[in-house]
Amino acid sequence: MSVGLIGLLDDVAAIAKVAAASLDDVAGQAAKAGTKAAGVVIDDAAVTPNYVIGFASTRELPIVGKIAIGSLRNKLLILLPIALLLGYFLPAAVTPLLMLGGAFLCYEGAEKVLEAVMPHHAHAHAAQPQPIAVDAGTVEDEKVASAIKTDFILSAEIMAITLAAIPSGSIWTQALVLALVGFGITVGVYGVVALIVKADDAGLALARYEGASAIGAAIRALGRALVRGMPPFLTVLSTIGTAAMIWVGGGIILHGIEKYGPPVVGRMVHAATEAAAHALPSAAGIVEWSVEAAISGVFGLMIGALAIPAVEYGLAPAWKRLRRSRSA
Repeated sequence: MSVGLIGLLDDVAAIAKVAAASLDDVAGQAAKAGTKAAGVVIDDAAVTPNYVIGFASTRELPIVGKIAIGSLRNKLLILLPIALLLGYFLPAAVTPLLMLGGAFLCYEGAEKVLEAVMPHHAHAHAAQPQPIAVDAGTVEDEKVASAIKTDFILSAEIMAITLAAIPSGSIWTQALVLALVGFGITVGVYGVVALIVKADDAGLALARYEGASAIGAAIRALGRALVRGMPPFLTVLSTIGTAAMIWVGGGIILHGIEKYGPPVVGRMVHAATEAAAHALPSAAGIVEWSVEAAISGVFGLMIGALAIPAVEYGLAPAWKRLRRSRSA
């Protein structure tokens, strides 16, 4: 074998090693960035099953599939290019936009809490006449469109959190990380949603199992448990999703205040988490995270409570007037 060919093979091997290291770096960044968006992901998984309630069992998975495709379109075709352009040309806008999205999450979460505490409370901005669907297909299309709109807000927050968590570097690395996070989260969330919405059907099938042995009885018992357990499970999941919205939104705004606002806020939060960690050194990491999440949740709930009247009596009426003036 000639020396030139050996040198070429060495160069190819070196390039392959660099490429493998780059891929490992992208995968590592994607994993770290994905964990930053965990709270929004939980809420996304908690919200989506509500959009298939009331439809025939045969339409549940197709509806979830349509929403998943819309979610991928939101993340990869719309939000990813916007995130890259912002990160490249206007990186200073990322944190303010994150804070704005965090305030929206706090508002949505606080509104859900208010509706749970005061179910009779009707928001003026929510009491709008909806178009009457003429058939099941129209109802399905409306539900899918509504779910994709909600997903757009959550996806924007996921992509913004991911962008903020990526170290500055090559725009191609950032694009790969954003694409990996967007695709991975979408597949994971809607895969879990598909399992959730079909769990009662699986439970019903297991409950009808006709085997006469002890194993057959256990299978039927498992099926009945699934059927009975899904409604409370969905309630618990919805509660977790609401808490995640408030916690994530409050944390985003706190980090923004720490960056732009008085440093005393950040110092107080860090002091509280460190004091809690020192009190229980055997579980310092868990305690520190729990205290920070609790502080973020309380702060987020306060922000959301302030946002509700601002939206109801300020933004919503202004938006209605703007729509009327455009349609006139």
